[in-house]
Amino acid sequence: MTSQHRSGLPPSAVAPPLTISSRDLARLEALLDSPALSRHPAAIALSGELARANVLPPEQIPEGVVTMHSRVDCEDELNGERHSLTLVYPHEADVERGRVSVLAPVGSALLGLSVGQSIDWQAPGGRPLRLRVSAIHYQPEAAGDLHR
Repeated sequence: MTSQHRSGLPPSAVAPPLTISSRDLARLEALLDSPALSRHPAAIALSGELARANVLPPEQIPEGVVTMHSRVDCEDELNGERHSLTLVYPHEADVERGRVSVLAPVGSALLGLSVGQSIDWQAPGGRPLRLRVSAIHYQPEAAGDLHR
């Protein structure tokens, strides 16, 4: 599969399609409505991503799309580093266990990407990264876990 690139945060004109479930959208919008997050740069960036998303009912989400609570393998194509992580809500984040918040730059970047797609973004400190989703080992929608 040919890699498609989506610029980091904020989204660029070359952004590939972003697909999210209506359940994830509702939960993320509720999270972003928090007064504590109203001016947070990560929340603003995530809002921009959600605004351009193709929203589907959970049971219609394709298996190869990163959704909330998906367990994925990805690789930084610029330095060859490989990562296995689970995309979670901020209160569930635990870096030691590979649980990355959707409000972290990599979390916002991964949401809605499909296997084979890449995203460019800036790591803390300005280091450029290019993350490619290489596999999805668990996706709640594909597993029939529609209430997770």
